[in-house]
Amino acid sequence: MPPSISPESVREARLRQDHSEELAEKGWYHSFELPDGTLIEGVNPLPRLRERFAHFPIPGGLSGKRLLDIGAWDGWFSFEAERHGAQVTAVDCWEAPHFVELHRKFSSKVDYRILDIYELPFAGLGQFDVVFFLGVLYHLRHPLLALEIVCSLTTDIAIVESFVTDGDTWREHTADIPTMEFYEGRELANQFDNWVGPSVACLLAMCRAAGFARVELLRSEPYNGLVACYRKWEPPPAAPTSAPPHSLAVANNADQGINFASRKEQYITCWFRSPRAEIMNEDLRLEVGAFGVACYWTGNLQDHLWAANFPLPRGLAPGWHAVRLRFADSDFSDAVRIAVDLPINVSRIVWRGVRDSITWQSDEVSVTAEGHMACWVAGLPENADRHNVRIYLGDTRLSVQWLGTPDAEAVFQVNALVPGTLPKGTHMLRIECGGVSSDPHAVRLV
Repeated sequence: MPPSISPESVREARLRQDHSEELAEKGWYHSFELPDGTLIEGVNPLPRLRERFAHFPIPGGLSGKRLLDIGAWDGWFSFEAERHGAQVTAVDCWEAPHFVELHRKFSSKVDYRILDIYELPFAGLGQFDVVFFLGVLYHLRHPLLALEIVCSLTTDIAIVESFVTDGDTWREHTADIPTMEFYEGRELANQFDNWVGPSVACLLAMCRAAGFARVELLRSEPYNGLVACYRKWEPPPAAPTSAPPHSLAVANNADQGINFASRKEQYITCWFRSPRAEIMNEDLRLEVGAFGVACYWTGNLQDHLWAANFPLPRGLAPGWHAVRLRFADSDFSDAVRIAVDLPINVSRIVWRGVRDSITWQSDEVSVTAEGHMACWVAGLPENADRHNVRIYLGDTRLSVQWLGTPDAEAVFQVNALVPGTLPKGTHMLRIECGGVSSDPHAVRLV
């Protein structure tokens, strides 16, 4: 808060957002023009509603598009999207009598559901090309979680509109840390269910943190911000001006495997080569399946070797997903696959051979400070990785250094590091995955 602004004046400004008397007088929040030409005058004038809709960066014709309107209230945006050709689902946490009345008068086919925002991931609604999230965020106790839910339901673009604390002054403090006010009582508009007031910078930052690839401020007014949130990157340049990064590996940041769980907070690490002297977060464009996701860290490891971290995109379906990386001015790298929400199914693991990785001696590993072992096994699942495959030499768990892709006979090569502290002699080797263990296999340490 600038020193010249007193807490008292801030409180007064928040309370002045109270439009309850006007709403009680008019009875309607949205204004409408009915099929017979009758005009319903609500708190939001019809010209303003139409101007707001026209400002959304969505096609004028929405035929073939699925659209979700969260917090529909009287339903003007739901019915307008339907008028533009969209297949609309409207949800609210209570059944609005005006919505039901208009649904009948418009002979509407909008699918109207009574659901809380936090119920949406489990409601079986599927995903939507376009999501409206208008005037809802500041009513929620968990705003970032709500935006993550919105992101998971969106395949193309979400339009987010919210009360903001500095819609007319945000340009004066763009370098400041984003802030959000918290209202325990009736500080905002004299309503007990208004919980938060983000700054413009905070609203944009939360939309980015929720998992959208691109976030664009469409407009700001003294106490209102309108944001377009995109799930996809802009198309690669038609004439790239630089070479793409050379992808080396992609893994789960926590365990270095290729398996991810969509209900967990998980991150993707990409290792790649590039001769660029400098790479910033905003230079990178990661694509996982159909969704883009923004980089939150990148660093130069050595020479031309780089690493970058990205959040796992929201809303991925269970299965295999291609991961591609590019620069803003390049085409994409080759694709690498990751597994999302796939079970580890194993019935039987069978040894196909064990050798010293250096001498290539069978069933024997030369160990000084350490030893290097290459194993070949059948029966591992397609989504086997360095984390879910475990190798034991006696009671000692070995570090899995590398796990290859299966060959034509579904045999995997697994390389492991043997510590030099193990005594020389014969040890029993076994491999585990998905709760299934192989038969023991004798290996000599020399």
